[in-house]
Amino acid sequence: MQWPCTDPLPDPSADAAGRHRIAVLALPGVPPFELGIPSRVFGSVLDAGSRPLYEVTVCTADGAPVLSDAGFTVQPAAGPEALAAADTVIVPPTHAMPELGRGGPLPPEVTAAIAGIRPGTRMVSICTGSYVLAAAGLLDGRPATTHWNLAPEFRRTYPRVKVDEEVLFVDDGDVLTSAGVAAGVDLCLHMIRRDHGAAAANRAARMCVVPPWRDGGQAQYIDRPVPEPTVATTTATRAWALEHLGEPLSLNRLAEHARMSLRSFTRRFRDEVGMTPVQWLTAQRLELAKQLLETTDLSIDLVAHRCGFGSANSLRAHMRTAFGVSPASYRRTFHTDDLVEAGV
Repeated sequence: MQWPCTDPLPDPSADAAGRHRIAVLALPGVPPFELGIPSRVFGSVLDAGSRPLYEVTVCTADGAPVLSDAGFTVQPAAGPEALAAADTVIVPPTHAMPELGRGGPLPPEVTAAIAGIRPGTRMVSICTGSYVLAAAGLLDGRPATTHWNLAPEFRRTYPRVKVDEEVLFVDDGDVLTSAGVAAGVDLCLHMIRRDHGAAAANRAARMCVVPPWRDGGQAQYIDRPVPEPTVATTTATRAWALEHLGEPLSLNRLAEHARMSLRSFTRRFRDEVGMTPVQWLTAQRLELAKQLLETTDLSIDLVAHRCGFGSANSLRAHMRTAFGVSPASYRRTFHTDDLVEAGV
């Protein structure tokens, strides 16, 4: 689940080899898992000739090694010059700057390194890397997310940021933020989907053995009293709905399948998924529509009917609201025979 990006970025910049340049800023106290996410996920994206579409460089603010929170030293491949040359900068979390949680300043070398980033560079945070972006003033007046457990603190410390702790990531065009830990994978896949389409993102997800799209948001992970084992869930109904997206799926029909009252089903669904059944259905239908537009030559009308939108006009309206483009424009951007044949 994410905020919609209604103003898509222009085609990503690229180096001489045609690759989008990503700089991952390793700060002292960086968790190794989050640090490794961009290299692993973006490194799985290849073109039809098996050439990488992204160049990922791990760097530090001053070029010196930093100590991770796992007790070993991270030797960077570059210093702040990688940030200045990047098309996308990704900031994983740091567990060595508690002053940021109190509104304290960034270290001078980090401030200087961020100041050297070119205007228009796509800025991204994973988990509490959002504190770094917020401390640099890059999230002022913008929607953003962070780990749900720290959202109250984050909101108090950075009141100018529009925090939504219930989503897995927020896409605000040139600034993107993700929730805790594994949500960084979701955000990276979303960025691949934005840059190169759903087929490329699905291919990367398969290589990393992760789902290409996760239902719901952080709401399903927030610590709440555990329900009694006898309480029914909506899991089976969601799986069933995914097999019947082309059919009319009213709330009553979904509740009947789950053998719940409409009120109980709606409440349970939101507790488990973090969004309403209607919002979830729309998101799943849009994902299916993007895949069909990329990998088939079906007419827009037929795509709309197979996804359950009923008409091409309805599909156009939903895609413009969610992605800022029409189905035809999306197909022209992402539908290529070479990518389909290569399985990318």
